[in-house]
Order: sequence, then structure tokens, then C-alpha cells
Amino acid sequence: MFSEQDTIYMQRALALAWQGRFSTSPNPRVGCVIARGGQIIGEGFHIQAGGPHAEVHALRQAGGLARGATAYVSLEPCAHHGRTPPCAQALIDAGIGRVVAAMRDPNPLVAGKGLTMLNNAGIETASGLCEAQARQLNRGFLSRIERGRPFVKLKTAFSLDGKTALSDGRSQWITGKEARADVQIVRAESCGILTGIDTVLHDNPQLNVRDFPTLRQPVRIVADSRFRLPEHSRLIQDGQPVWIMTCKADSQRFAAYPHVRVFRVAADEHGRIRLPEMLAVLAREGIGELMVEAGATLQSALLQQQLVDEIICYQSPKLLGGNARNAFTLPENPVALQSEPQWQTQKVDILGQDIKWVLAIA
Repeated sequence: MFSEQDTIYMQRALALAWQGRFSTSPNPRVGCVIARGGQIIGEGFHIQAGGPHAEVHALRQAGGLARGATAYVSLEPCAHHGRTPPCAQALIDAGIGRVVAAMRDPNPLVAGKGLTMLNNAGIETASGLCEAQARQLNRGFLSRIERGRPFVKLKTAFSLDGKTALSDGRSQWITGKEARADVQIVRAESCGILTGIDTVLHDNPQLNVRDFPTLRQPVRIVADSRFRLPEHSRLIQDGQPVWIMTCKADSQRFAAYPHVRVFRVAADEHGRIRLPEMLAVLAREGIGELMVEAGATLQSALLQQQLVDEIICYQSPKLLGGNARNAFTLPENPVALQSEPQWQTQKVDILGQDIKWVLAIA
């Protein structure tokens, strides 16, 4: 069904789409290549929500040569009017002869309508080329649409003996500068960063992208069931977006801070935030990839409720000792974990003296 040349062009479209990973949300990452006669005549990717889509950039580059050419798109062209006109119609108007999509768009506003519109205009269409890579590329967008919750990636840093902080809570610089710089990239690739109120009260973090000023700043999200976040915290005072997820909201408390949003979420039987409901709220608000940088309590709760999709571990060769704090607080009885998801190593990198270890559910 697909030729070797088709695969080469789609791989290029996927590589282009990856360039928009810091700026497209809540829209998906999409790349487009237009080719004819064995040559690429136009290409582009979606740069930012509200701006032209990938197909439009590629068509502008191809100009009149687009007539009769093949367009390779990493996601089905849209068929609806949003902040921009439908890309399917743009391809029709340009006289494209064939469209190959890596995958259909599950968004109910599209969901096959783009390919149908192209077919009805007499354009040959096909989908499913490099679909696995396309789904990985847009795992946050797809999770939000298909599962009603973000793709959750839990980041932790620990010592060689599995500790995250000394017994008194001090944890600064467990890992080296290379690992810390990599964390900034992972943050920038995320729509939001979730932490717990205890981490905020103890560490007063900013949770921002510091080393790369041109990259986007993800929304900082605080799980704060009793609404204890202080106004003097760095999260509130730096002026960047902060969302507070709480069970006891006071609508007037942060009224003077337009960058702060407060969401009321139901409590569980222990008075803590119902995590599945919180994730559903975040998905409805456009959070696709959610990075978790929290303490052992919140991290362990997400793991125990099987709400984590990926774990990113940064391991240092340092030793912190037996009294130091553990990364997780999980049940001691191993029988209780037999039904838990099994994690598999996806990738291991050496960053300076540290190891980055990425795991996903089998």
C-alpha cells in the first residue's frame, strides 16, 4: 500500500512535527511534506496554537507546484473552522492529487471528516503510515481526547541508594548540571507541571523553564486540598500562570492575581483531592502532557492509583545513607503490588555523571 518513498516522506513530516513540541498545545504537533516527481516541493509544521497549520505552511512553499502532488501529513487534516480555516479545504483548493495521513484524528470535530472531505473532492487518500510514531508524537493530545486525562510523566531524582533527600529534607543538587539542564527541556515539552502543597511549603520552588528563555513556560499546578498556598510563595509572585486544585476554594483569596486560577475538586474519604477527577479537569482545560515534580506522597498516590504513564528517573552516583528520604512510599507487602502495572525500560542516557532512565507501562 505504501512505498519506501512514502515512508521517507512521512518520516520527514514526523520530524518536522517534533519541532513544534514546545509551542503547539493544546493543539497537536503536526508536520506536512508535499512531494512530486521524487522531490520535496514544500514542507512545514504547526508552530503555535492559533497560527497556520502545517499544511498551510507547506502549501505556501509549494505554490503552484502543489497541483497533482502528494501531501504527507502526520495527522489527518482538519475539516472544521476553528481559529484557522479547515486544512482539508486548503489542500483541495491547491489541487493536491493524493493525501497520506499517518493517522486519523480522534478529535470529534475531525474524526474522519477530513479524509472524507478529500475523498469527496476526488483526492486519493490513505492513512496508517508510521502510525505508531505519530501516536507517540502526540501522546498528550491523544490521551486528553481518548482517555479524558493527560499523559502523566513522573519525574524523580535520586541517589545511588534510591534516596531523594537527606533526613532533614535537604535535596538540592542531587544530580549534576547536565541532568538539571535536561529537566528544563522535559518541562518545556510539558503543558503543565504538577506538584503538591507540601513541596511548595517546604521548598518554595518556581517550577519554570530557566535555562532556555525562548521556550514556553508550562502552567504550574498545585494539588492543595486545604487551600494553604501562601501569597508570598514564588509561584504566586513571579506572575506566570498558576492553577490551584483544591477541595476548599475561597474565590476571593487570589482575586488580585489574574495569573492564578482556582479549581474546586471533590475530596476523597480522607479529605485529599480525588486524583482522577483532578486529571479530568486538567484535560478539559487543555493539559495534554503533565509532568509531575512532587514529593513521595503525591507521587506514590498517583502510582498506586495507576495514573502514571511514564517515569523519568535521574540517578546520581552519590550515596545519601539509610536515614535519607525515599522517592516513594508504597505498601510494604509485595503481594499488594502483584496487580500493579509492570514497568519497562524505554531509554537510558548518560548525562555527565548521572543516568537518565525512562520507563513506561508494559
